[in-house]
Amino acid sequence: MNVQLFIPCFVDQLYPDTAFNMVKVLEKAGCSVSYNPAQTCCGQPAFNAGFLDDARAVCAKFLKDFNPDAIIVAPSASCVGFVRNYFAKLFDNSSLHHEATAIGKNCFEFTDFLVNKLGVTDVGARLDGKGTYHDSCAALRECRIKTEPRTLLANVKGLEMSELADVETCCGFGGTFAVKFEPISIAMAEQKVDNAVETGADYLISTDLSCLMHLQGYIDNKGRPIRTMHIADVLASGW
Repeated sequence: MNVQLFIPCFVDQLYPDTAFNMVKVLEKAGCSVSYNPAQTCCGQPAFNAGFLDDARAVCAKFLKDFNPDAIIVAPSASCVGFVRNYFAKLFDNSSLHHEATAIGKNCFEFTDFLVNKLGVTDVGARLDGKGTYHDSCAALRECRIKTEPRTLLANVKGLEMSELADVETCCGFGGTFAVKFEPISIAMAEQKVDNAVETGADYLISTDLSCLMHLQGYIDNKGRPIRTMHIADVLASGW
């Protein structure tokens, strides 16, 4: 299957290895991948901040950078959730409505694509240790992803998975929420990390690096005995 890669801003700038690991897994699963280096932001930050005209301008560029009628895969449920759920609304009753609707149907989060489109549940990964999984708000509530990451992680050799308490509770990042409401955001990260550490896990795993960036910052600041990993990095381990 041919897929277009959508690499979100913060992955491109801060965690490029995760993007390369996603490519590694997709190619092992038999996909031919393409990447348009002209791609930029999906428009979510401007949209969330209430700058709808600015968001439309960025989203219109996104529609030009991708083929809306072909499969797009990204290592971020947050960005995928925005494309899926808000592009059509932003361009309602406009000349770009068809493209916006089509791209929402063809944009997939990485684990959703592997399990539900390719039927892949075991990529031959190996990671020794204990892990626990964090449901990002976007994955759970906007992309309806719950079982897919857990199915893939259950088939990683050497990895013992445990569920953390209050697993569906927000980690406290929430984009600008972490900036505007810093004390609340930190308290939410503390709760999430405490629950993860209590499982005895070595790795706190998620589909979203935005959550993991926030949580790793708290972990580093407090010296907690756990590290974060994006699921693409887990699935690319050991082979």
